[in-house]
Amino acid sequence: MQSKGIIPGIKVDKGIKPLHGTNGECVTQGMDDLDVRCAKYYAQGARFAKWRAVLHIKDAIGATPSLVAIDENAQTLARYASICQANGLVPIVEPEVLMDGDFSVEIAAVATEKVIAACYKALSDHHVLLEGTLLKPNMVRSGSDCAQQANAQEIALATVRVLQHTVPPAVPGITFLSGGMSEEEASLALSLINNAPGPKPWSLTFSYGRALQQSCLKAWKGEDANIPAAQVALLGRAKANSLAQQGKYTGGIGGEGSTASTYVKGYVY
Repeated sequence: MQSKGIIPGIKVDKGIKPLHGTNGECVTQGMDDLDVRCAKYYAQGARFAKWRAVLHIKDAIGATPSLVAIDENAQTLARYASICQANGLVPIVEPEVLMDGDFSVEIAAVATEKVIAACYKALSDHHVLLEGTLLKPNMVRSGSDCAQQANAQEIALATVRVLQHTVPPAVPGITFLSGGMSEEEASLALSLINNAPGPKPWSLTFSYGRALQQSCLKAWKGEDANIPAAQVALLGRAKANSLAQQGKYTGGIGGEGSTASTYVKGYVY
């Protein structure tokens, strides 16, 4: 990988566990031996890491995500980031507010703003060098069960406003999750985010899994004969998102499954 100019990284959390005493909320585990593991990963060639925190919106009255869940996950993300930097790894800070539920884009914006603001307060308290971090948040969208779904323009405006309210300009890059959007939806939303009004002092780009790979995987089907078609699909999707991070993507790059939702309720990995 390094011979081809690819920088390797590694997921260092050990998954989510229930946060008892809350309404089905959770916290991420894996802190106990993180310093030892980060030192080992650096020695093996890794240069960045990621840690996923998961927050839930379970009502439309602001009771969730709860203050307990917000603070616990923010502190854990900050401690993870501090340990990573002490061992030479760039931490990707990933507070994902899940879009599971019946709530408006406005409710999602309020919850996401609370979560990200708490993260940067904790990162500051832990003396994390923000210039040596990346943020990997959700886009701000309507809940998956909401009858009135925000369009791509509304998603872009809500997302950028939340970031403008919470993310310091010292942070060099924001690399979005797709959160179950289709490939085309994610690419179009990213492009509109880069064209949204107001200051955007960060690189606004993509860090998709599902919304980068779905058409590629459907074209491949696990068969060697389909590798050329799968490569074409992957390169097309990569081009779409490359244009989107410049605010220049207007749609049209297809691929089998490019308009199909990648949403999985309660997504874990």
